[in-house]
Amino acid sequence: MTESQPDTFTGYQKFIVTILAIVQFTVILDFMVLSPLGAILLKELSITTAQFALVVSAYAFSAGAAGLLAAGFADKFDRKKLLLFFYGGFIFGTLLCGLAPNYHFLLIARIVTGIFGGVMSSISYAIITDLFAIQVRGRVMGFVQMAFASSQVIGIPLGLFLANMFNWHAPFQMIVALSILVALSILIYMKPIDAHLKLQTKANAFQHLTAIFSNINYLKAFAATTLLATGGFMLMPFGSAFGVHNLGISITQLPYLYMVTGVCMLFASPMIGKLSDNIGKYKMFLIGSVITSIITLIYCNLGVTPLWIIIVLNVLLFVGITARMISASALMTAVPVQQDRGAFMGVNASIQQIAGGIASIIAGMIVKETPSGYLDNYGILGNVVVIAVFFTVFLMYNLHRYTSGIQTRNHA
Repeated sequence: MTESQPDTFTGYQKFIVTILAIVQFTVILDFMVLSPLGAILLKELSITTAQFALVVSAYAFSAGAAGLLAAGFADKFDRKKLLLFFYGGFIFGTLLCGLAPNYHFLLIARIVTGIFGGVMSSISYAIITDLFAIQVRGRVMGFVQMAFASSQVIGIPLGLFLANMFNWHAPFQMIVALSILVALSILIYMKPIDAHLKLQTKANAFQHLTAIFSNINYLKAFAATTLLATGGFMLMPFGSAFGVHNLGISITQLPYLYMVTGVCMLFASPMIGKLSDNIGKYKMFLIGSVITSIITLIYCNLGVTPLWIIIVLNVLLFVGITARMISASALMTAVPVQQDRGAFMGVNASIQQIAGGIASIIAGMIVKETPSGYLDNYGILGNVVVIAVFFTVFLMYNLHRYTSGIQTRNHA
């Protein structure tokens, strides 16, 4: 597709954006719904907290490994067929979760789901890169990123409602039912996406993957992704515990915090995406980084605080984080050449998953829980996050200069 296209989207392009957003919604919901189900699973399956943590991390690490393995093949097939294959595997893995009778079955089911689900975002981003010019990708990413907020506002409460009304299998069964409808829509309405196949060489999958890791500009992008994921994932594992034990939020107030934040991000994400197209991806990333750093330093050093102040700060923090993610994702799509897009996105997604898992481990080493549940060293964790944000700004600037050069040459 040409790098020049009108600001208004065609009906087919709107369908692509919508269907990819729903795909992301189902995949993100499948990952996120497990955490609030933790209390139920600990009791129903008679497992320890360590075993539950393994169930959660099994998805992330299997997703990271699968992305690396699939990257070499990602540009060898029609992207529609690749999307359907991995989405079908994701549906199968989620169905196994919805039928799991015991802990070990569930653990295997999460590994299967991660193998397929972890590749979905990279395929989606490759499709976006193929079908939309760089000038409008911020808006597209903004709408697709709404999936995260939607899962908080709609998915998680609905999943918990079904779990309480029926059993813990019900949320996974709901995701399977919705995903089947989405897969049928892709099968019937999405056109083949295979222009990149004409540019492929005869190199095998291993040679293709080796070429990806031999490209210095790609390596710079992967380094930026590593720090981006590190800064983003460090605060997540202990967010609810910090809110309850340090900030004084009650367990019953937590859903309101997440829902209000999610609703705000439903409106903010498309605005951030459009703004990143208008003022520039890197400028938007810089603004998001400044907001993230300031709010992180304030938030991580708070004591007991009124709920309304916590909600305001949490919304601002997510605005900063989302601004960074949307603008960075749009900027990353301009890095690979067309014949490398699938492989590049696959490796990039894997690195993001693995870096996120490592970030969680580092956060666990920094933060210490007292007998009362109070978390020590959370301020230090915030400082580490800000340092990661600071260095990411410089790495993203290098990518910004590189991608700007590419666009200048394309228009010359």
